[in-house]
Amino acid sequence: MSIDEVVNRYKEDFELFETPNEKIEYIFDLGKKHTPLPDKLKNDDTFISGCASPAWLVAECKDGILYLKGEGTSEMAKGMMVMLLDIFSDKKAQDILSFDPKKLQSMGIVELLSPVRQQSLEAFLNKVYNYANLCKENKI
Repeated sequence: MSIDEVVNRYKEDFELFETPNEKIEYIFDLGKKHTPLPDKLKNDDTFISGCASPAWLVAECKDGILYLKGEGTSEMAKGMMVMLLDIFSDKKAQDILSFDPKKLQSMGIVELLSPVRQQSLEAFLNKVYNYANLCKENKI
């Protein structure tokens, strides 16, 4: 599934909910699928600087495809992590770099996030795009 297709699937899911609280509850429910990282992978290199709560993102690149794993510590971070990993992991680095992250706003959740959480999303995206660049250049 392409990045756009995954984003559209989430957009359709979020459209099923009438209130912002229902959408946030959906994000919390996604967090129940969250898989913690082993402690050895949680370090300064994988730490997502700028997130509202501690979070880490680990990348592996094979044949131009970026594989991501991550962990967030708050309920919101766990849910957002599951959703964002679904969108960006196991995708070609070039496809990630070609994707306009502003398209995430079409899902109808960015406006639900507090300014601090929006900064967390931006920090996550910066790390993903940095990893995608490194993958494209065969540096990870």
